[in-house]
Amino acid sequence: MDKTSKNILIYGVPFSQPVRAVMWLMLIKKFPFKLKLTNPGSSSEGGSRHPDFLKKFPTGTIPSLEDLDTGFAISESHAIMCYLCNKYNWDDLYPVNPEKRAKVDSYLHLHHRNIREASIGLVAPKVRKDLSFSEDFLAASKSNIEKAFEAIEIGWLRDSRFLIGDTMTIADISAYVEIGQLQSMFTNVYNFEPYPNIRKWLKEMQNVDYHDDIHVALFELGDISKEAPPIEVIINANKKAFKVIEEKITDML
Repeated sequence: MDKTSKNILIYGVPFSQPVRAVMWLMLIKKFPFKLKLTNPGSSSEGGSRHPDFLKKFPTGTIPSLEDLDTGFAISESHAIMCYLCNKYNWDDLYPVNPEKRAKVDSYLHLHHRNIREASIGLVAPKVRKDLSFSEDFLAASKSNIEKAFEAIEIGWLRDSRFLIGDTMTIADISAYVEIGQLQSMFTNVYNFEPYPNIRKWLKEMQNVDYHDDIHVALFELGDISKEAPPIEVIINANKKAFKVIEEKITDML
């Protein structure tokens, strides 16, 4: 099928970690898509809690995917990435070997209440002033992060280049958008010095195609370790990232 006939719509914003994971996968595979900016948690028009959005995506979350040719709709970044890999035979990033695929799936299941805590415990309190986090909640979140990083350091990355051996998979894409955002080159809210294997992996992932393009929003946001960014900075970061992504998609057509 000609690339121009692939009519996939992704709902979300470039600043969102799960949205970046899905878009990065599609850019890596040079698969054109349309990005519809969708404000997470908003019930206004263009928001993920608006009635029109909820009719298609009852959980009201981003990213969400809609195939405009078939009407198929699905939410959740991992489900979306697995669906795309299955549908378009991207076996290099989601192996068909049962054991290797099971390991990818194992990481994807681990991710939600472990690695995902990186956003909840370290980044969200700085950039989501509409959310309220108790000290106990943040402490528990940071504890989960430390345990997860230890597991990745001494387990997943102990003897391998990537999470599932020497070849990158969607597990690495999903992990990096969460872990990578904490680096000094981006938000600078975490010190990875105690984790040499993670640091080596971070450098590997920085060399993946479209790394800089998919992280424009973070480059624009900059260091937030000392001071929370104004809302205008976040809005402009999303706008610039959206423009860059659109340019990359246009180049594929």
